[in-house]
Amino acid sequence: MKIREVFTCPVELIIDMISGKWKTIILWRLRLGTQRYTELYRDIKGINEKMFIEHITELADCGFVSRASNNSYPPVVTYTLTPLGEDILRGLEIFQKVGQELLAQGTYFKNEVDKEA
Repeated sequence: MKIREVFTCPVELIIDMISGKWKTIILWRLRLGTQRYTELYRDIKGINEKMFIEHITELADCGFVSRASNNSYPPVVTYTLTPLGEDILRGLEIFQKVGQELLAQGTYFKNEVDKEA
């Protein structure tokens, strides 16, 4: 993942770090606590394993998620939110609240162009 070196505002940095279809969903799922690799992967509908690995690795590289594995066979890999990941989660909680309100109102993707069509 490439992060720009110059930003016009700090929000751009965070958006770059969490951009991608699956990163926020992975972070949101980890709000429930430590998850084993297979549990986390299987609980996210529509993601393929290649994208899961790419996104979870990038989240770990950015410091939002910690990865732990044991030396058993078969290996058990778990993921947990870091304190930085928990900070990002607070922002996602606001997104979740607004999303619930929009879904309840049925007003998402509605604008003047839709009314004219």
